[in-house]
Formats: sequence, C-alpha cells, structure tokens
Amino acid sequence: MARHHTVRKRSRPWRPPQGATVLLVGALLLGAGACGGDQDSTSGDGTGEVTIGLVTKTETNPFFVSLRNAAAEAAAENDAELIALSGKFDGDNEGQVAAVESLIARDVQGILITPSNTTGILGAIAEARRQGILVIALDTATDPVDAADATYATDNFKAGRLQGAYVRAVLGDRAPELFMLDGTEGSTVSQHRHDGFLDGFGIKDDSPAIRGRAITNGDRNRAQAAMENLLQRTSDVNSVYTINEPVADGAYTALAARGLAQQVTVGSIDGGCEGVRDVRSGKYAATVMQFPVRMADLGVAAVTDFVRDGKKPSGFTDTGTQLITDKPVRGLASQNTEWGLQRCWG
Repeated sequence: MARHHTVRKRSRPWRPPQGATVLLVGALLLGAGACGGDQDSTSGDGTGEVTIGLVTKTETNPFFVSLRNAAAEAAAENDAELIALSGKFDGDNEGQVAAVESLIARDVQGILITPSNTTGILGAIAEARRQGILVIALDTATDPVDAADATYATDNFKAGRLQGAYVRAVLGDRAPELFMLDGTEGSTVSQHRHDGFLDGFGIKDDSPAIRGRAITNGDRNRAQAAMENLLQRTSDVNSVYTINEPVADGAYTALAARGLAQQVTVGSIDGGCEGVRDVRSGKYAATVMQFPVRMADLGVAAVTDFVRDGKKPSGFTDTGTQLITDKPVRGLASQNTEWGLQRCWG
C-alpha cells in the first residue's frame, strides 16, 4: 500500500481499503464543524467543511498523476480537503469499489472517479449517492452515464477518430497494414477509442488491413512486448493505433529495435508533455491532446458548489480534444508541438 498522510481526524474510524492504493490526503479547510454524508445537512447552507474523494484507475499512469495533482491544487484553492485513492492497475474494479466504500466511511461530500469498469462500479456509486454524496465521473463515463450525477471527460470516440483520420491521411495511396494496441478489455474508454479510430481510418473491425492486435492495459512495457510479438509474426506493417502515449512509446521502442520506425506511422492519444515531446522528436507522428486539469478543476468546483450553494451538476461535459502534430494534413485541423508544449495537460 502506498503512503497515507492525514491532516485531521474524522468523525468515524477509518481503515485503509484492502483493494485500493491510498495516494494522498490534500489541503486543510479553514471552516469549523464536522461534516457528514447526509446531503440535507451538508449542501446549500454555505457552511461546514468540504471533503472530496478522488478515485483514479492507477497511481502510475502520467495522465492520472496529472489529474490527481490538479485536483489537489484545485482543492487547496477552494479551501477543501482531498483524499486521493486509486486501483492497483487499470481494470482493478475491486480496488476502486473498496476505495469508494472507504470514502463513504470517511463522510466525504463528493467523489470524483475515473471508473476502470463502467458497470462493475455501479453498486458502490449507487450507495454513495444514496447517502447524499455527489458522484462525478472524470475521464470515463459510467454505463449508463446517468449512474453518476455528472461527467467531465474527453469524447473518446472523437479522440480515436482524430487519430484514425490522421494516420490514414499520412498513408496516402498506400494500402494500410495496421497493428492495433488496445487498452483494457471491457473498458469503455478503450472501446470508444478503438471504434473511433476505425471510423476515422475508414475500415471495419474485421478488415484484412488489420494485421495484428493486442491488449496492453495502457502499459508501456506490455505494449513493447506485444509489439515485439506481433513483429515476430509479420513485419508488414505501416501504421499503428495506440490507446495512449505510454503504449505508443513502447510500440516505438520495439519498432526501432527492428529498424522499422521510419516506415511506420504511429498515432496516439493523451497530449501529455512527454508525449508532445515524443511527437516533436519523431517517435510518433501525432497525438490527440486531452485536458485532465480541466476535468479536475470542473469536478472539484462542482463538489464545492454543491456543498456550499446547493448547485447540483448534471449531464456530460466534453472537456475537449486537440490533434497535435508537426506534419499537418489537409482537411484535419491541428496544432504544432510548440502549441502543445505550452498547453500540455492544461
């Protein structure tokens, strides 16, 4: 279990969740009085402390590190306390359920969550909402989307479509020979990006243009190993779909080791600063930037507004996407890496 730092005692005893990793407890709140999970006693009266829980998929993926840091900063700016937890790996639904249960026990008023399993987490979310806790999905919508009070996330189908359209445009008249490196099996984000890529690329899932595919769980090392295995079967590849930038980096490493990097167009999604630098250096041709800081800011603000003013958010808010490349193609709006480095994960 990761380290745990607390800043004040809560009204109930708390035990660390068995399946989740505890990351941090954030900023102090200056107001007086204990707070509970009862919506009637905590929302809309403008008084009392605000305690927000954050549950991410992992503690190591740079995207979720950025989101967590942004949430901690936003909580501090809003005089709120943040308790950040995570699953042990992408797809760790049991860990996320344990994290939500522990946050309920700690009497938080709001939970921000990036669900690893968009249906497996529903019972825990329903219990939190039953107790008057505002639940907001970040990055990944629940299934159904209204299982959470509101969602602030990337339109992942659109992000995948941008990647697919760009990679196909770069190929020009060449017949596509495609590898697909997906995320976590059963993940809504992974499926939406996969489907969006195929739509933008202009092929179906059963197309013979797809020469190989693998599940990577969004992990760099697994992606490198998967690409190495695919290349042992065939080196006839000129394009690669990747679920995120760690996977793109792993794919590039395997391609470079075989001397194939220059003949293969690799696209990705994330828009982290390291990823934008990788695009600039030519590791991969383009990435689609997301905005996790925007997600975190909106989520923290929504909880504090709910507690202090009784304003309850609802619906899906698209937090934006932007194609980043130094080799633009006709018909696709994009920004260069200089623009990207000024805004990466803003």
